[in-house]
Amino acid sequence: MKCMNQARLLPTIFVLLLVMLLLDSTICTARTISPLEGLEAFRRGFAGITDFTADITQEKRLSLMKRAMVMNGSLRFKKPDLFFMEINPPFSSRMLLRDTVIEQVAGRDKSPTRIALPPEQGLKQWFSKLAAPVTSLPDGVQVRADLTNSVYTLTISPADKGQVSDISIVFLENGTVRKLVINERNGDRATMTLKNVRRNVGLTEKDFRLE
Repeated sequence: MKCMNQARLLPTIFVLLLVMLLLDSTICTARTISPLEGLEAFRRGFAGITDFTADITQEKRLSLMKRAMVMNGSLRFKKPDLFFMEINPPFSSRMLLRDTVIEQVAGRDKSPTRIALPPEQGLKQWFSKLAAPVTSLPDGVQVRADLTNSVYTLTISPADKGQVSDISIVFLENGTVRKLVINERNGDRATMTLKNVRRNVGLTEKDFRLE
């Protein structure tokens, strides 16, 4: 009887050991990397992308509200300075960014709201910094980076006291962005998850219009 009980325990012990080994290997693959290594990985991967489209789910948590707002939509991007995002009903809106100019249409309003960004915050400015290998950290920001099972996470914190506290970008080695998280100093948080990412599909200027 004692031998039979021991025999029954062997498969259970084997499964437990296997689970422990898998957990241990997962833990070992998660590691902090240098900010320069993280930035260079993003630059190197994104260098092979000329444009992309994706379906998105965006969750916004406002500090004054207990419940989060969940929105679905799509986005398009084309180097060096075109970005378009559309949110489906009931939170209907369309937003177009051309380098330093943001145009947005919300709800049934047909006339876009226009916002001009400072030149240093334009898309062209940011992507010009990614044209060459990253050898030093950008001025005015703090950067943290880690690598978990071939998935990179970059967290960028502006040194100034503007509205944004930090931005986290989760991406693959080939530059495909999986998630974007924006934390604001007032406690608001926006998390954008990208799915069905399609790279280098040949987007043109016609794909970046508000009408």
